[in-house]
Amino acid sequence: MRHPIDPKVDCFFKALLGAKENRNLLIHFLNAFLVQELVEPLVSVDILNPYNDKEFFSDKLSIVDVKARDSHERLYQIEIQLTNYGHLPARIIYNWADIYSRQLKSGQDYSELKPTYAIWLLAENLITADNNYVHHYKIRDVQGQNFADHGGIWLLELNKFQASQIDTEEQRWVNFLERARNWTMQICPSG
Repeated sequence: MRHPIDPKVDCFFKALLGAKENRNLLIHFLNAFLVQELVEPLVSVDILNPYNDKEFFSDKLSIVDVKARDSHERLYQIEIQLTNYGHLPARIIYNWADIYSRQLKSGQDYSELKPTYAIWLLAENLITADNNYVHHYKIRDVQGQNFADHGGIWLLELNKFQASQIDTEEQRWVNFLERARNWTMQICPSG
């Protein structure tokens, strides 16, 4: 019997990259997308609780698909989003800021803040001004000068990916995420 797979389905995506037994896949994924950002490749990560707990009853609860921390205490958020809606950019910024700001407890110095990297995989286009499938946002001024090197937000618009040849690990991941739904696998009957 043949069964199609779609790694963009929330539960499949979380099992693929958010399960402790698949930690090596998560490391490979992060290294593929952040190769230009990190001084050295990641070799280990701890998968964290995806719930960003509320401090007060009235606070907004945010939940992400995958959240992790590396040995340098840098934080990573990965989110799959199948549909876009009007306030998605605000949600993207809010989740990044929420994870970033929860690093400090009372009395800790701001120098203890570590970079936070958010990777959003979008099934629908959000940026209509161009055909680039990758958009990388950092805190910069209008001339492009970095204000603080504390991570950033990566948006990957999967359906814009049109590479006829796969040259990088990033492209391999995007190709898998966007096109795997058209692949099938043979499930062998047991016994």
